[in-house]
Amino acid sequence: MISAAQLRAARALAGLDQKRLAELSGLSVPTIQRMERSDGVIRGNVDSLMKLIAALDAAGVILIGDGAASNQGGRGVRLK
Repeated sequence: MISAAQLRAARALAGLDQKRLAELSGLSVPTIQRMERSDGVIRGNVDSLMKLIAALDAAGVILIGDGAASNQGGRGVRLK
């Protein structure tokens, strides 16, 4: 779904701090912090992950998954 590195990059790209992303997603700041500290793909409650992804999408961030069309391959983020 989304890696910790993608989350950190997406948040930075959208100009959101952890508190604002927590507000937009309906998650707590400690949950956002835990997700960003994860190794590799974020594991957690599917509902929480969907809220996070929806908030990033609303902020204009597109998540690029493994194997998606990108110049270098691998995961990434970009603005809509």
